[in-house]
Amino acid sequence: MQAKVCVVFGAGNEFPEKIDLPEQDHVIIAADGGMKKLGELGILPDRAVGDLDSLETAPDSGDFKLLPHIKDTTDMYEAVQIGISLGCSEFLIFGGTGGRLDHTLANIQLAAELSMKNNKVKIFGDKYVLTAVTNGTAILPAKERGYVSVFAHSDICSGVTIKGLFYEVENAELKNSFALGVSNEFIGKEPIISVKNGTLCIYYEI
Repeated sequence: MQAKVCVVFGAGNEFPEKIDLPEQDHVIIAADGGMKKLGELGILPDRAVGDLDSLETAPDSGDFKLLPHIKDTTDMYEAVQIGISLGCSEFLIFGGTGGRLDHTLANIQLAAELSMKNNKVKIFGDKYVLTAVTNGTAILPAKERGYVSVFAHSDICSGVTIKGLFYEVENAELKNSFALGVSNEFIGKEPIISVKNGTLCIYYEI
């Protein structure tokens, strides 16, 4: 089964009001407790994976992979690995934030890792999206208002250029020890955020 876009549902408690599945070929993967949200939406996953710490029993539908409780990776990480094995290069993650802060942080790190391996990724919260870009450019949707924050995931991100937001910079340097890029703002233009060297994590409101 080949699919370009991988849609992952996790056990977090933050979801956008409306969940739009991509029109192009995609695969839906449930990471443990993400099965509950899919059940509420009436959607059956193509694959499911987890150690059942957020589910009472294994799902009776879909291709389920049972993970041990004692392991070095999260259920979300394992779900993404399934997507990679299926040839996916774009990941849309729902239920990756909210709930346990440590899992939210782990998923932010996962987004950065996906970006560093030349994948596209978006993590959808309730009213925001988190994405990442490595040695490249991210183009955000144009909005009249709302916040955009840019963080260095790498120790140092050099050659950072931000255009189309209230605060614009050219060839700047961001460090992961200081949150210089917090609380920029949409101004009705299409924001373009690029970095020559390093990985940026970008938060924006929807």
